[in-house]
Amino acid sequence: MALVDVRPAIAAGEEPFETIMAAIDSLEPSEDLVVVAPFEPVPLEALLSSQGFSYEAVDLGDGDWQVTFVQQS
Repeated sequence: MALVDVRPAIAAGEEPFETIMAAIDSLEPSEDLVVVAPFEPVPLEALLSSQGFSYEAVDLGDGDWQVTFVQQS
């Protein structure tokens, strides 16, 4: 499992998209990606779904979300 916590980048006004995509590119075939964000990343969910990932989004409370992206065979 690879973990990307984008909350610090977003809090600093940065765009974490490239970091997330770099993590996707470095995944092993059976490895999942977990993204932690200060909101549900619906556009990312749609994008990665179109690229063959399923996902599970969990509301962590206080506005934070954890989304696990799973590569589909």
